[in-house]
Amino acid sequence: MAWIYLVLAGLGEVTGVIALNLTNGFHNKKPLFFGIPATVASFYFLSLAMREIPVGTAYSIWTGIGAAGSVLIGMLFFRESKDWLRILFLSLIIIGVIGLRFIGH
Repeated sequence: MAWIYLVLAGLGEVTGVIALNLTNGFHNKKPLFFGIPATVASFYFLSLAMREIPVGTAYSIWTGIGAAGSVLIGMLFFRESKDWLRILFLSLIIIGVIGLRFIGH
C-alpha cells in the first residue's frame, strides 16, 4: 500500500505544480483552488508512504514523479520543448525512479 500512497503523492505534486503554473505569477488565483488541496494531499500521502519506505527512497521517487510528470505535461499541453536531449534526460529520471522502486528498502 505504501507504493500506492507514493504514486498518489507524486500525482498530487504534479497537480500542484501545474496549478501553480496556471496562476500566471498569481495573477489568476483560480487554479489555487485545485493546487493547494493537491499539494496538501501530496504531503499527506508522502507521509503515509514513509511509514514503510525509507525517507531517501520515498523522497527521491516523489520528486522524480513530480519532475517527470511536470515535464511531460509541459511538453504535451504547454508547448514546451520536445528536444531529443530533453527526452533523454527525462528518460533518465524515469529510469532512476523505476530503479529505486525495484531495489526496495
